Amino acid sequence: MDSAASQTAFRAPARALRHTLFETAFGVCGIAWSEAGIVALQLPEVDRAATEARLGRFASLRAEGKPPPATAAAIADLQRYFDGAEVDFAGIDLDLGGASDAHRRFLDAARRVRWGETVTYGGLARSAGTPGAARVVGQAMARNPVPIVIPCHRVLASGDRLGGFSAYGGTVQKERLLVLERIRLAL
Repeated sequence: MDSAASQTAFRAPARALRHTLFETAFGVCGIAWSEAGIVALQLPEVDRAATEARLGRFASLRAEGKPPPATAAAIADLQRYFDGAEVDFAGIDLDLGGASDAHRRFLDAARRVRWGETVTYGGLARSAGTPGAARVVGQAMARNPVPIVIPCHRVLASGDRLGGFSAYGGTVQKERLLVLERIRLAL
């Protein structure tokens, strides 16, 4: 993989997007959407204002809006997920137009990792057809605009170590999500 592809970050779509904040058992999350699908999901930050501000890093936000039916259904699924229910997010439409082709390939591969399963960064690189690109996988996961729906928390370092997690709370939050899914790690 060339270095230009590995350095390309997620770029938010230029258009303004609707968004809303919603309560979960983990705290207030934020979601932004376009007509094509969900553009960004923000996990809980220290408070509501911080969650909305961080959501804005992936999307040029307009005023909060009432979610369309598909987004409202995704929010309900996310609330169930944070309550501990096993939820399959495969049917949720996403708008990843801001991701580079390389990162999109890894995000697509991560989306196939199901509830209760994990994969290493290297294993995900191999499943995406790019063996040896574990570091680029890590970069793509760190820039994942739709965590949980694209379950970057299920991607681990070699030896089933946690690796990193860019959400508020870092690896403590990552471990909390894995415990929610009843995944046990030999930490």
